[in-house]
Amino acid sequence: MKKAHILESCSQQQCCGLCCTKIENFGVTLGNTEILKNVNLHIHCGELTAIIGPNGAGKSTLIKAILGEVAHTGSLKYVQAQQRAYQDPVIGYVPQSLNLDSTSPTSVLDLFLSCRSRFPAWIIKRRKEVEKIKEKLAVVKADHLINRRLGALSGGELQRVLLALALDPVPDMLLLDEPVSGIDKNGMELFYETVSALREAYDLTIILVSHDLDMVQRYADRVVLLNQSVLKAGPPDEVLQSQSFYDTFSLGWQKQKYTEGDKN
Repeated sequence: MKKAHILESCSQQQCCGLCCTKIENFGVTLGNTEILKNVNLHIHCGELTAIIGPNGAGKSTLIKAILGEVAHTGSLKYVQAQQRAYQDPVIGYVPQSLNLDSTSPTSVLDLFLSCRSRFPAWIIKRRKEVEKIKEKLAVVKADHLINRRLGALSGGELQRVLLALALDPVPDMLLLDEPVSGIDKNGMELFYETVSALREAYDLTIILVSHDLDMVQRYADRVVLLNQSVLKAGPPDEVLQSQSFYDTFSLGWQKQKYTEGDKN
């Protein structure tokens, strides 16, 4: 999928109201366990910031704290690009997966209608509303899925539908928590190309949690290596070639190599 195709589908470019998201002295403790401590990040709009780290590093917890689902210490500030009365930013969110009944008759259209209207989706389906939903899906090249059952979608198709839903309305900040986990390589590539094009079209602040280091290197503007606190932050090549990255992941690689050697 070419980036230009997505840009053509975006009827209007618009800039988000943010110029920076400041995370200062951020900490999260659940029970007696300290998940995050002294996290300091400045994330700029128009950039795709990838959060990487080992399992248990606190990556998803950071996303949940930004969403307000988990209590945190420290401060989370949104600096606005335009001088106007302060208001909290609109945040779009794509989870790692959606827990749904694969046998349910609920369609993609039903999902959107239930989120956009106060009426039950099966009672009123206004033509204008359906056309608007098609336009939203077309942005992520998924308009052909509008009448498909959610349970019949592939992993990649479902994540593109959830991405379209997260863009309705267009947010100031888009949070993606391992959105391509379990998706095949082609689906993964399409998802990343779509997100990259949307970032340029809408000047979005995007925070992506990912284990796909090849894709991170290709598409991220900035990478944050997290393991309870920030170990390294900067351009992808700088972080992925750093001593901090090697120290964090080399033990896992050595263990995997040793295990594979035993199998051989």
